[in-house]
Amino acid sequence: MKKVYFKNLGKIEYQEAWDLQEKLFKEIVDQKSANRKLPTEQQKPTPGHLLLCEHPHVYTLGKSGHLNHLLINNEQLKEAGATFFKINRGGDITYHGPGQIVIYPIIDLDNYFTDIHKYLRFLEEAVIQTLADYGISAERSEGETGVWLDVGTLNARKICAMGVRASRWVTMHGLAFNINTDLKYFNNIIPCGITDKAVTSLDIELRKKVDMKEVAEKLIDKLTALFEFELIEEA
Repeated sequence: MKKVYFKNLGKIEYQEAWDLQEKLFKEIVDQKSANRKLPTEQQKPTPGHLLLCEHPHVYTLGKSGHLNHLLINNEQLKEAGATFFKINRGGDITYHGPGQIVIYPIIDLDNYFTDIHKYLRFLEEAVIQTLADYGISAERSEGETGVWLDVGTLNARKICAMGVRASRWVTMHGLAFNINTDLKYFNNIIPCGITDKAVTSLDIELRKKVDMKEVAEKLIDKLTALFEFELIEEA
């Protein structure tokens, strides 16, 4: 099993978490570059990292996104107590905020499988399995990354968004799972560039507030089992 270091960052500003991701990502890429110059028996295994966090109100726009999917100006952003970042993941615009579980896996897919589509399906599967523990039947929507409810109906809605970056098969960014999220913040964007589907959260589906720590633990367990991590918790 491959060692993956888990850290709960708690509530953290988006820029700080992004800087940490970039640092860990660079360390893994540099290790891979160094390994290529060494005989196989001298190469060091690349570690992985799994970061759990929650962000203040923030909108992030992926490199394939469209700025006009942000529906408010800088003054309105300030009034909403939110910030905005253009970032280097795939995908369009999304929202992060209180009540949302964010997971950033920074792993070397050379240790698992070199297939970014399979990687995304694994992330989705972990969320689908977690939702099943709460009696919610979730699924994928063809051609639309993430986890959805009631796909193919007029009531189709997204509960978990995903956007990743991979270079030299090392990943960063990840998933955002709405738990006790204030969904009105999604009214300020066209989420993921999709105009004909709604957004939901676990508390709305269950009609009660949800223990985020419990959900996070379930989700981490699902990811650990799917990827067969040797998870090492860091303080």
